[in-house]
Amino acid sequence: MAKIKLTKNELKKQKDALKMYQRYLPTLQLKKQQLQTEIRAIEARVRAIADERDRLLAEFRAWIAVFGEEDAVRTADGGWILSAGAVRTSVGNIAGVDIPVFKGAEFTIDEYDLFSRPLWIDRALDRLRAMLTLDLEIKVLEEQVARLGRELRTTTQRVNLFEKVKIPETADNIKKIRIYLGDQQTAQVVRGKIAKRKVVERAAS
Repeated sequence: MAKIKLTKNELKKQKDALKMYQRYLPTLQLKKQQLQTEIRAIEARVRAIADERDRLLAEFRAWIAVFGEEDAVRTADGGWILSAGAVRTSVGNIAGVDIPVFKGAEFTIDEYDLFSRPLWIDRALDRLRAMLTLDLEIKVLEEQVARLGRELRTTTQRVNLFEKVKIPETADNIKKIRIYLGDQQTAQVVRGKIAKRKVVERAAS
């Protein structure tokens, strides 16, 4: 802790600093609460979308199993013939933090021979597109959580700094300066009385 000057100017400086910390602390605490609430809400949405994706995947596999032709929607190397391309996002803002907002995605379909694929291939690709879209939305939401999480850590550090360091330290400085100035004032009064008494004694002698 830096050494403080025991002066009236320093007292004013410390009082001003304390007012500033006390004014900003509630704003930081509110921001911290807002970030925590938003992160919990996004995480809940991620879980809900993941459940929906898993449900669609199970339904999709069961549906394809009926036809016994899962290879119909796969490439020669075992991947899906439909794959995600560019993800479309916009920029949102939560508690002053810019976050990506999922708006959709582009998909590419590997070329395939219409005559060698089953008639239900288009319906299968639609379902596959729905699953992949949910996967991509989850990734964007996870990026939201990551960004908000970083801001939450910074905000929490500032709240702790104000609550546990700056406010107590400044209040203690004010107390020390007041005690010192009070002692100085008392000493000055005592010296004044002694000087007055000496003047009276000299006048009487």
